[in-house]
Amino acid sequence: MLVVAASVLAAAVVASLAGPPLFHEHLVRAGAEPNPAQLMHVERAYRDAGLWTLGVALITALACALAVSASLARRLRGPLTALTRAAQDLARGRWGARVPAMGAGSEVDALAAAFNAMAAELEATEGVRRRMLSDLAHEMRTPLSVLGVYLEGLEDGITEFDASTGAVLAEQLSRLTRLVEDIDDVSRAEEGRMVLERLPVPVAQLLGAAADAAREACAAKGVALRVEDGTTGAVLPVDPQRMGQVLGNLLSNALRHTPAGGEVVLGATRVGTTAVVLRVADTGEGIAAEHLPHVFERFYRGDTARDREHGGSGIGLTISKALVEAHGGALEASSAGPGRGAEFRVVLPVRCAASSAHTAPSEHAVPAAGPLNYTPGGYSLGFTDGPRPARRAAAPEPPPTSRSRGRSSS
Repeated sequence: MLVVAASVLAAAVVASLAGPPLFHEHLVRAGAEPNPAQLMHVERAYRDAGLWTLGVALITALACALAVSASLARRLRGPLTALTRAAQDLARGRWGARVPAMGAGSEVDALAAAFNAMAAELEATEGVRRRMLSDLAHEMRTPLSVLGVYLEGLEDGITEFDASTGAVLAEQLSRLTRLVEDIDDVSRAEEGRMVLERLPVPVAQLLGAAADAAREACAAKGVALRVEDGTTGAVLPVDPQRMGQVLGNLLSNALRHTPAGGEVVLGATRVGTTAVVLRVADTGEGIAAEHLPHVFERFYRGDTARDREHGGSGIGLTISKALVEAHGGALEASSAGPGRGAEFRVVLPVRCAASSAHTAPSEHAVPAAGPLNYTPGGYSLGFTDGPRPARRAAAPEPPPTSRSRGRSSS
């Protein structure tokens, strides 16, 4: 209404100032030569008619603007009130709050859709957080209970501290330490605090080291391990310790869900001249469609009844995904369904990509890598200028056979 009023008033001022001179000029051009009194009367009549016309137009425009504004206000008030109420519900922790589409225009509908998407993400995140805390408590309960029982036995004199007792205590402490290190690894990788020491490593060496690390566990379970390298000597700028950890986690996960007599394939293929795909495929339990979108979430397991020894901690795939993304790549999972196996693909650029993780040293100023070897303590690289200590990398654990159809993310 203010805009309409200001526009009409501006038009009235301009008309009153510019209209009479123009009207007088047209009268002269028309050949009319009235006396000054008549001329003044004609110009005043012109001015008064214009002002009355603009006044009536102002009142009409204001009435129309008021009606349109009231209509639009009523049309917008409902969705905005619903949006405000839903936002307040979210602030109070009611994660199921949603805004229905009310047909208030494409912009308001787009805002409602964006709000609903945000609310769904928050609800999913809250669900993951609650499940993570519950699973974390579950993971820590068993070793802490065992430690507590043995300490009580030692205090009461029921149990003697011998080699067997020391081994049990050391095993439970190692289990807790491994869990804490896994959580720290995935947190540092997802937050961009992971330091990568990139080296030009041949793909064949990465595959060979990972296969050597898993071959004994595969043979013990009766699962065939096949390596397929179709990259013809490709070299990747990766951190060999961290990439060995990724492949070790994927192979361990595949072996855990593949029964005796099955097969695990570790392969690599080129994607044009820009990327290499490392793949780990198995003929095991497969992944159900409802579990597939969640396999990379922390502590996620397809079967919640499985513990760390039978289903993994649910962190291994999360760590792997974060490490691959820190290298500028992507980790993908696919499965045709339960009982039809699964495949994990690591897509890595052949040149260093921008990453949130710190990289040391430079992508080009790196020494040539020697052979990549697997040892019980992790992966190591040989150099021409002397040995270099390898960083600790998680070696795949021989997984026990599981009868569950769900797949854990460890």
